[in-house]
Order: sequence, then structure tokens, then C-alpha cells
Amino acid sequence: MTTKRVIVWFRQDLRLHDNEALTEAIAHSDEVIPVYVFDTRVFTATTPNGFPKTGKYRAQFIIESVQNLKANLKKLGSDLIVRIGKPEEELYEIANQVKSSWVYCNRERTSEELKVQDKLEERLWSIGQEIRYNRGKLLYHTQDLPFPVTHTPDIFTQFRKEVEKMVKVRPPYPTPKDKFKPLTVELQAGDIPTLDSFGHDDIALDERAAFHFSGGETAGLERLNYYLFESKRIKTYKETRNEMIGSDYSSKFSAWLAQGCLSPKTIYHALKDFETAHGSNKSTYWLYFELLWRDFFRLMAKKYKNDIFKKGGTKREVDSSLLHDTRLLDLWVKGKTGVPLIDANMREISLTGFMSNRGRQLVASFLVKDLHINWKMGAEYFESILIDYDVASNWGNWNYIAGVGSDPRENRYFNILAQASKYDPKGEFVKLWLPELDAVPTSKIHRPDTLSDTEQSELHFKLGADYPKAMINMEKWA
Repeated sequence: MTTKRVIVWFRQDLRLHDNEALTEAIAHSDEVIPVYVFDTRVFTATTPNGFPKTGKYRAQFIIESVQNLKANLKKLGSDLIVRIGKPEEELYEIANQVKSSWVYCNRERTSEELKVQDKLEERLWSIGQEIRYNRGKLLYHTQDLPFPVTHTPDIFTQFRKEVEKMVKVRPPYPTPKDKFKPLTVELQAGDIPTLDSFGHDDIALDERAAFHFSGGETAGLERLNYYLFESKRIKTYKETRNEMIGSDYSSKFSAWLAQGCLSPKTIYHALKDFETAHGSNKSTYWLYFELLWRDFFRLMAKKYKNDIFKKGGTKREVDSSLLHDTRLLDLWVKGKTGVPLIDANMREISLTGFMSNRGRQLVASFLVKDLHINWKMGAEYFESILIDYDVASNWGNWNYIAGVGSDPRENRYFNILAQASKYDPKGEFVKLWLPELDAVPTSKIHRPDTLSDTEQSELHFKLGADYPKAMINMEKWA
């Protein structure tokens, strides 16, 4: 009797719960071989502007997530086969060696990932095997939507209203409980790499960080349970989500969602359980609202393909006035613009890999609308540095802020001083990340440029030496 043996290629779905590819593989095979490949093009390459494609914060989170996936598989009598290289080569070699029938995986839709799965598919055909694709990223199944992907509304509000009214969120696929059948072929498990393997230094945890992320499904499910049921902080999510200090002003689910350690459907149904037990309010709805945005950006990426990465965005309207100025970009990256709220946010992200949603909008607006820098350069930096980088959400949000994406407003622009007054009125966030401004009084913490020479002398502070002068005239916001 021939053994039906299949490979499950884990990608950005590093979990056992609600994993359609894994569920289907178990149901249609005798033996399942779970595999993860650290793609060297992703972990060691640089972006066009010279940033590491995967910075150390996200690299560490992924390493931890793979370690956790391996541990959870071992509890079920299985293991995770780990390789470092090109997935289309490494998976082909394994498939050829073990004589598998199929490779199951959750499909990705953006260009780099598509090229990899297409190349793998070609190689597998040469030995009589094929890929079986499943869905693992979205809250909603595309086949349930009231429109084909190519007709997805370009305006989020229209998309939301149509989907909310007509579509139900399917229940998550169950977590496997039964032990995996032992393999009847020998296969080296391989070693999980370290940060050093990819040329990164160890991470020094910063005590000022809003949250210390631990990679993996286990940590993600624990955070979900804590935020909803233990602390019940979900009750005030809408009111606190734009804050910038502390671990609980927002859910912090984003990094686990980005790597697929948490399923959006699992979050949604946990949210519904919470509402059944404790009631619903604007905050519980708003978390669902954010999951909808995530689906919307992914559908925009499917609909417009590589346009989301181009200067003209999904609108295909190029702003020729935007500059490719690496000097100004470098000052923005290093948090040396002389605008305290911008610099504090940029220092936070450089030292932790994370920044609040409000902060991301402000620094992006400043780069594009005030410094007039090509938004793609900012998007690349975020791709590199963010611990929670998600390709569709990152590039979709930058399209949105730059005015070349799905936004009905003609010119979305943030007055940074007004935002500072609203979200950091006492300058606590600025002083947390810019200790050189610690002596500056609260009344001028967001406007150090208004300190007189006498005041600077009394404070033992020199603008231009201890802290840079503003790159732009801040009076325009006053």
C-alpha cells in the first residue's frame, strides 16, 4: 500500500489554530511533514534604499515564532523541518526526497511571494507533484464577499457597509488535538537560525518600550486572552487607541497577526464571546473595524497588484514634486528633525521596532507633506524596522497617507502641533524618548524653537547643539 505523504509549507501562518492548509493536509494524507524555510532573500537582502529587508526586531520575532511552532508540533508527536535558503529550492529537494504527493500552503498574493510559489510550482510539476493552496490571512473568505476581488470598492466605508451587511465570519478551523502519525522516511530537522545568522546584533530591550513582544502562537493567544478577558481593556479600546505610552492603550495584536501567529477569525470570535459575556460597545466594534481595515488593504493589494508599491499608488497619480533626498530621509529616520513629537516617535521605532498607530500616521504625513520626500522611502524604512510589518497594510497605509491610495479626502494632512496638544499635552511621550529635552518646560516642550537665548542659558540647554533646530518653520502649525 502506498503511503500518501504531504508537506505543509508554513509561511506567514505560524500557528496550529485556524490553519486551513494544515487542516486539509491532515484530512487528506497519511503523513504530514511541516516545513518552514528562512528565505535568505528576505532575511539578508536590502531594500532599494539600503535598509535591511528584515530588520532585527522582526527577525527575532519570527525566530521565536518558529521556535514556538516547532515546540507545539512536538507536543503532537510531530516536528518542524527548518531550512535556510530559497523555498522553491529547499521545498523541492524535500519533496523529491520524501516522494510526497502534494505541498499544502496558505496562498500569498503580493509579487515577491507570488514569484516564489510560482517557481516552486514549476519545479514540483517536473516530478509529478503540485501545490494545493488554501486561505490563511483574511477575516472573510473571498468567495463569501458580495463582489469579486477585482470589483472590491476602492473606498473603505463602502467596502465596510457592504461586507458588514451581507457576510458572516466563518468559524475558525479547530486546532489539531490528535497525535500526528510518525514519519516512515528519515529527514533531518535542521537548526533554527539566530540573529547572528542574518548579521544582526543581539537586541537590548529598552525599558521605555510600550510593549515587549514575544513571538509565537502561544504568546499571541495569551495576549488575546489577557486583553479581552483578564484585563478587559477592550472595553476602552476606542478611547485609548491613540495613546502612545504603555502596554494596554491598544491591543498589540499586530505582530502576531502579521506572522499568522494569531488568526483574525479567532480574534473575531473571541470578541463575540466577550460581547456575549460582558456586552458590546463602541470599543468592541472598533477592534472588529480594525480587522476590516486589514482585510481591505489585502484586497486592494490583490486588486491592484504591484501598483501599491509604485509612486502613483492605486490611484496611478504620480506626484513629481516629491524628492529622493537621502539626507533629509536620514534625519527623519534618526529622529533629528527638530520637531519633538516626530523625533520621539522615530526614536521609539528605531529602538523597539514598534510605534503607535497615531505616531505612524504623524511621521508619515510629516515625511511626505512637510519634507516632500518620496513616500516609498518611508514605506521601505517601515518594512525594514517594524516588528509587525505586514506587506499589504504597510504599503496600503502609506498609499493612504501619501494621497495615492484609497482615501476619499483630497489632501490628508496632519498639523503636528495640534496633534501634539491633543495626544501628548504634557509632553510625557516626548520626554520619555528625548531625554535631552527633559529640562524644557511643558509649555514649550513641543516648541523648543521658541525658547529665548536667556531661557536656554537658564536651562543649560542649547538649541542646535543639545537638540537640532527644526527642519521646517513650525509657525505654520501655530
